[in-house]
Parts: sequence; C-alpha cells; structure tokens
Amino acid sequence: MLTDCHLHTLCSPDGCAPLADMAAAALRAGMDAICVTDHCDLLDAQGQPDSSFRWEPIEEQLALARPQFAGTLPIRMGVELGEIWEDVALARRITSHPDLDFVIGSVHNLGRGDGGTDFYYVNYNCEETCHKVLRSYFGCMETLAPLDCFDVVGHVIYPLRYMNTRDGNHVTLDAYTSQLERIFRTLAAHDKGIEVNTCRGETVEDWRQTLSIYRDCGGKIVTLGSDAHESQDVGKGIAQAAALLKEYGFDLAVFEKRQPYFIKL
Repeated sequence: MLTDCHLHTLCSPDGCAPLADMAAAALRAGMDAICVTDHCDLLDAQGQPDSSFRWEPIEEQLALARPQFAGTLPIRMGVELGEIWEDVALARRITSHPDLDFVIGSVHNLGRGDGGTDFYYVNYNCEETCHKVLRSYFGCMETLAPLDCFDVVGHVIYPLRYMNTRDGNHVTLDAYTSQLERIFRTLAAHDKGIEVNTCRGETVEDWRQTLSIYRDCGGKIVTLGSDAHESQDVGKGIAQAAALLKEYGFDLAVFEKRQPYFIKL
C-alpha cells in the first residue's frame, strides 16, 4: 500500500493545484491513499511571526475533492506545521482540529538568533555557510523534538536539497551524528517518528545514513512523502522509498486521527 503523506495544494503559498487535481495525479501514480499537508509556518520567509493560517480553505478543498474520489482514494487531512516552538499555544490550537489526521513538524527557517530566514533564500556559497546553517537547523530540531503537537519530524535532511542538489556543494551529515542520535532518541521516547521525504523523487538514496541512525536509536515510525507542490510530482519516489524502508527493516506508518498504524512492506 503506497501512501503519499506530504502534499501541498493551492492552499499553500507555494502550491498551485487544487486538491482534486493532486488526488487524480495520485491515482495515476499508483498511490492507494494520500494526506494533504498544506503549509502552516509560524515564521514567515523573513523570520517574522506569522499567525495567518486558517483551516477554512483546506476544509473547502477537502469537501470538493473527497466526494469525487470516494471509494477509490482515501484523502486524509494533515498539516505541515513549521517552527512550532515559536508559539506552542498557537500550534496546539491549530492542531486541535477534530478532523485532523496527521501533523508534520518541520524546520524551514534559521533560528531567530541566526536571523530567522527561510533556508530556501540562503546563498550556500561555501561549506562554512552550509555548516553554520546545519548547526542552526539541528539546534531548532532539538527544540522541536520533545514538543507535543506533531506526529513526525519532516524532511530531516531538508537543507541538503539546497546546499547540494541546488547549489552544488558536497556536504554530509557526518558531523551531526551525535545530535541526530539525541533527537531520534527523544522522538522515540515520545512515540514520535520521522518522514522520509523524497523531494519529488530526487533524494531517496540520500536517506540511508539517516534511516540507519534512526533505526539504531529505537525509532519505529516512518512515513513517506513526495513534497509535491504540483500535480505532476505526486507520488514521485514513493515506491522506491518504500523499498528502502523495507531494506532497513521498517514498516510503513500511516496516520489516522493522529494515531499511527503500520503497513507491512
């Protein structure tokens, strides 16, 4: 059973397709279910507090799409919640929605003390800059890990897509193994998981080191997501990522009403 649990629709600032289009694309890609996880970032791209998120547009998209795909494609309701620690009370209110199935807790920005900028806008012109960003990134993730209003940490290797894939560096996470171990042990102790994010099919093999560390720290919960922002990217890399999970001894986790269930791969 292949499930893409990280999708963005036109309800995200960087999304462009209605949910119905994403769902149709998921069927074409061989997905058995999807979860829509539009952005809710508590800091904007410049690092300023942002409390503008509203559920109503997402509810409207679900109300339009679900009847079209009834009996063919379950569509679960999720959210990608960024920078939770910036306003935990607000994060708890957002995630108290009674129909919510799944919450990805993500780090998209530098820490406030480092300027708060979205990682996308950083110029990774040298390895020194890359490692400064990674120190900030994993520091924020350590702050996130013990909090109670998310289910999995999103795209743990996230900055590498900009540092290496986009800007041509060759940075590894070798220097951050101890920090990742602390994060993963905290997640395991709180029954939280991680997401293998395929970045539209571009980064599946890049997850080997992270999955190995997570497994050795007692981690059990792993979800899969393409991070698609356009319909043509839905499901990309999901089958390959499922095979990778099986290789490392994981079952696939899928959430309903904030509770995980496991699919044998």
